[in-house]
Parts: sequence; structure tokens; C-alpha cells
Amino acid sequence: MALNDSKWTWRTVSLISIVTTIILIVGLVYAVRDIIYPVGEASGTNLPQQTAAPVTETVKKLKVVALGDSLAKGTGDNTGEGFVKRTVSGLSAKGVEVDLLGNMGINGLTTAGLQSKLDEDGIDYALHMANVILLSIGGNDLFKDSNILQNSGALQSESTIDQELTPESLLAALPEAVERLGKILEKITEINPNAQIYYMGLYNPFGDIPDLLVPGNQAVAKWNNAAMDIINKHSNMTLVPTFDLFNKHLDKYLSTDHFHPNGDGYQRIGERFIQAIH
Repeated sequence: MALNDSKWTWRTVSLISIVTTIILIVGLVYAVRDIIYPVGEASGTNLPQQTAAPVTETVKKLKVVALGDSLAKGTGDNTGEGFVKRTVSGLSAKGVEVDLLGNMGINGLTTAGLQSKLDEDGIDYALHMANVILLSIGGNDLFKDSNILQNSGALQSESTIDQELTPESLLAALPEAVERLGKILEKITEINPNAQIYYMGLYNPFGDIPDLLVPGNQAVAKWNNAAMDIINKHSNMTLVPTFDLFNKHLDKYLSTDHFHPNGDGYQRIGERFIQAIH
């Protein structure tokens, strides 16, 4: 009886060993097969029936502050909107949530004047609150300080201009004015490093007067190129060009003072700012 029990015990152990061995062999075969023929992700021809919807980035509200000279103020526009309000309205029409916090444009302001203004508490506060800053400055440095315009802003007689205007007289103010522009842009960035700055490039308002065409274009081109050299070094700055808008279209886009844009001119500038911002 004991002998029979011993035989069954050994048979059971042997059977278990054989089953275990078979399981191990089967497992090994599957493991080797998985290594040699791995099951990868679905190929491009077997696309999933439904993909996750893309996450829509929340567009933050634009808080706009305008700064600079009479162009920022909107002088010459009978509606009083200028390019600043037209830019804000155009962005809003495109569905962008935008607020105009303030327009601090001042008639006749030069780069030197704006440098001083940036130290004022009110302007400092407004710039801190903004995330979009529209800037227009430099036209008075080139043209008004070159005595092309009278104090009233009206164009002088062509005979007086012939006597006073040379390329040298226009370009004389350029180096120091450009240096101040660089400091202005750096100061604004220092006040608010998170804001995007959109600087309006200059146009030649006297391109339809033969004696002013070449020197005016030379001065404006050098100014815009110098401004671009500064702006290209900063990711938070953009130059918004306007020269091509007014070139050969001054009769359509200038106001009666022959210096500031009219409503249509400001509309074209506003469209450029909208393209740059949105």
C-alpha cells in the first residue's frame, strides 16, 4: 500500500513538473515572439475613430495704452478717433476682448519730451497696467526741429523751405534722436517687461513737394532703419510700417495741415496695427 502511494506521489510530482515546464516554454515562446514581432502603435492607415479635441488657448484681454506725439493723439482726424481708437475698435470687431486704458499722445512731443514724461507717476502707472503699448514718436524730431513747420504746424512757403531744407539739416537731428528712441523703448520695457510694444514707423508727409521728396525720403528711411535695428533686438517690440501707405497717396490720406493724417489715413494706419497685434 505504501509502495503504491509512493508511486502516485512521484507520478503527481512528475506531472506537475511537466505542466510547469510546458507553461514556462509557452511563456518563453510568447516573450521571444513579442521581442521579435513587437506590437506597436496603430499605423497611419488605422486611425482612431475619434481624436481628442484640441485645447483652445484662452486669449487674454488686451489692455491698451497709447503714448507719444500728435499722431498718437489723432490730430488731423475730424472724428477724433485717430489710429488708436480705430485699432481698438477693429480688434473688438474681430472678437478680441480689448480695453483702451488711456491715450497720452501730446501735440508737438519729441523724443526728449517723451523721455521726461516716462518719469511721471501717472504714465508709469498706466504702462504698468497695460499689456499692449502703441507708440508714435520721432516725426517732430526730424521735421519740426528742422524748421520745416511753423510753430502752428502749418507748412511754410516753398521759397522759405528751399532756403532752409537740405538733407543735412534733416539728418542733423537723427543720431541723438535715435539714441533717445532706444532709451525710450528700453525704459518702457523696464517699466513693464511683459507688455508688447508696437512702434509706428515714420512716413514722409512732404513727398509731393519736389524739393522735399529726396531729403524727406532719405531722413525717414534712415530713421525707420535705425528704429528697426533697435526693435529687432527685442522680442517684445514690433515696428508697424506706414511709409508705403502714404507714398504717392498723400492727397488721399493727409489732412489740410499737410502733416497729419486725415480720417482715411488714420484708418489705414489702424489696419496695420490690427494686423501686427492680431
